[in-house]
Amino acid sequence: MALHPNTFWAISDLAILTLNKGAVLEAEHHARNAVRMAPENPQSHNLMGIALTEANRPHTGEYHYRKVLELTGRRDPATIANLAWNLKNQGRIDEARQLYDEAATADPSLNVLLGWARMEEADRKLDRALELLDRAEKLSADNPSTLLLRAVVHGRKRDHRRALALLDRLAEKSGEQGLGANELLEKGRLLDQMGRYDEAWEAFVEGKRLCRERGGLVYRDDAAQQMVERLKNFFGEGRMRLMPRANTRDDTTAQPIFILGFPRSGTTLVEQTLSAHPRISAGDELPFVNEITDAMVRTLNSPLSYPEALAELWMGDRRHGLDELRDYYLGQVARLSIVDAGAAWFTDKMPLNETHLGLIALIFPRSPIIHVVRHPLDIVLSVFSNNLTHGFFCAFALETAALHYRRTYELIEHYRAELTMRYLPVRYEDIVDNQEGTTRRMLEFIGEPFDDACLSFHENQRYARTASYAQVTEPLYDRSRYRYRHYVKQLQPAIDILQPIIERLGYGID
Repeated sequence: MALHPNTFWAISDLAILTLNKGAVLEAEHHARNAVRMAPENPQSHNLMGIALTEANRPHTGEYHYRKVLELTGRRDPATIANLAWNLKNQGRIDEARQLYDEAATADPSLNVLLGWARMEEADRKLDRALELLDRAEKLSADNPSTLLLRAVVHGRKRDHRRALALLDRLAEKSGEQGLGANELLEKGRLLDQMGRYDEAWEAFVEGKRLCRERGGLVYRDDAAQQMVERLKNFFGEGRMRLMPRANTRDDTTAQPIFILGFPRSGTTLVEQTLSAHPRISAGDELPFVNEITDAMVRTLNSPLSYPEALAELWMGDRRHGLDELRDYYLGQVARLSIVDAGAAWFTDKMPLNETHLGLIALIFPRSPIIHVVRHPLDIVLSVFSNNLTHGFFCAFALETAALHYRRTYELIEHYRAELTMRYLPVRYEDIVDNQEGTTRRMLEFIGEPFDDACLSFHENQRYARTASYAQVTEPLYDRSRYRYRHYVKQLQPAIDILQPIIERLGYGID
C-alpha cells in the first residue's frame, strides 16, 4: 500500500488481516478506503459491514451489507448470514433468525450453522443451539469452533464437567499448538465456576499471553495518559463556569440515562433492571458520545481537536454549537428506533463513557448519570478473564487493567470536584444485598415511579449485547460478589496499584 496506495486487492486483504488480528479501528480505516476506491464493488461494502459490526456500530454496518445484496442482485447465503449476525448484534433476533434460516436452506455451510448456533445460545435457546451444532458436526467432525461453542452451551447449562471435557478434547486435537486464547479464557471461567481457582488463573494468564503475542494487543499507555491529562486540563471549574450548556429539548423526545462504569462493573445489570420499566427503553452501548468527540471539530469549525475545540463555544457564531451536538446525538438515536412507544427515557451504557463526563454535562446537563461502582479487584479480575478491547487494550495484562482503572477513577474524581452534574453512584454490592431498595433509589433519582417488573430483570427478553449477556438472564445471585478473594495472591500486582482507591471507595481486602 505504501508503494501503490490505490491497489484495491491490497487494501481489501489488509482490512481482512487487521480484522483477524483484532485491530478493529485500523480495519475500519482500511475498509473505508476500499469503499472510497470502489464504491460499486460488493467486496468493499462487505468489508465495511464487517468492520462496523465488529466496532459495535451494527446499525451503520447493516447499510453496507444491504448494499452488497443490492450490487450483486442476488441473495448470497454468506452475505445473508453476515447480515443476520449484524441484526443479532442490534438485538433484532427474530429478523436474524429468519435470515439464518434462509441462508442455511440455500447453503447449510459450517459458518452459517455456527453463526446461527451462536445467536441461539445468546438468545437463551440452548437446546436449539445444540441441535444446530449437531448439524455442524456432521459437516466437520471435531471442528475447533464447534467444540468451543458446544463447551460454552454446556457451561451455560451448568454441565461444567462436560464443557471442560470438550475443551480437553480440543486441546488434544490441537497437539503442540494447544488451545487458543478464547478457548483458554473459556476454560478458565469454567474452572473458576468449578472452584479450581489456581488452574483457572493459569488458563487466564496463558490466554492473555496469546492475545498479546499473536494479536499484538497491548495497552496504549502513552495515548491513555495523554488523553486523561488533556481532559483534566480542559474541564476545570474556571473554564466550565464560562461554558454554555445545551438546552433540553422542549418536545416529547425521550432523553438519555447515562449508565457509567468500568467494563464488568455491573452496568448491564443496571440497564437490564431499568429497561424493564415501561417508561425506560434500552439503548445498550451507544457510540454517539465518542462520535461527537470527532464530529465537533466539523460542527464547531475548529482548528483544534477535542476537547480544546469546545473553546469555539465562546464565539458568537458558535454559541449554539452544543445544541447542534445534542441534536446529532438524539438524531442518531431516532434513526435506530430503539425508543419504545410511551417511553420517556432510553439508556446509554457505552463502556468508559465516564471518560467524557465533562462533555456529557455540557450537552445533557439535566440527564441522570448513574455510576456503577464495584470492588476494584472484582472488576480487574473479571476484565482479565474476558477478551475485551475497551480502554486502549488495557485488558490484556493484569497490571494495565489496574492502571487504566486507576486513571479512569482519578479522572471521574476530577470531574466530580470540578463540575455540576446530576450524578448518582450505585454500588454493585448494594444491588445484590438490597435489590428492591437500590432499584427504588435509582428510579427515584431518575424521576419515575417504582415498578415491580424491575425486580424480575432476568425476565426482560431484550438481548444484552455485552459479555454479561448470560448473567443477566438469571435471577440475581451473589457468587460474583467479592470473587477476588479466591485470587488475592495472584492479584497482588493489581493490589499494589489499586490499594489507595480500594480504601477511598470504602472497600477492604480479605
